[in-house]
Amino acid sequence: MSASGSRMLFVNLPVKNLKRSVEFFTRLGFKFNPQFTDDKATCMIISEQAFVMLLVEDRFKDFAKKPISDANSQTEGIFALSASSRAEVDELVKTALAAGGKPAADPMDHGFMYGWSFFDVDGHHWEVMWMDPSHVQK
Repeated sequence: MSASGSRMLFVNLPVKNLKRSVEFFTRLGFKFNPQFTDDKATCMIISEQAFVMLLVEDRFKDFAKKPISDANSQTEGIFALSASSRAEVDELVKTALAAGGKPAADPMDHGFMYGWSFFDVDGHHWEVMWMDPSHVQK
């Protein structure tokens, strides 16, 4: 594949309570693909090219080769989402906190780049960031 090619991204995350996780991310404005949803898993749509599979822990174990980490006490990864503005960063994080998420860090303002982060209801670390497009070199 060439460097300019595009790939789809599928992230798989274990969750303790699928219904609670779907309710949380629905409040953040995400949609789910019913074609890949049952009582053990769902496909959260991030964009046309990026998806997050939320799987109850027993189903996640079917794919994992190592024990599931406890995202409330260990870092398994940091998942970053882009935002179209500073205001959207703030809105998304405030909505996450109101929906049961927890703060992960204070907002970071670097002038041309702004971000803020939260932990979802299962402890997964999400960052939301905006970058001034005029500062991104092509």
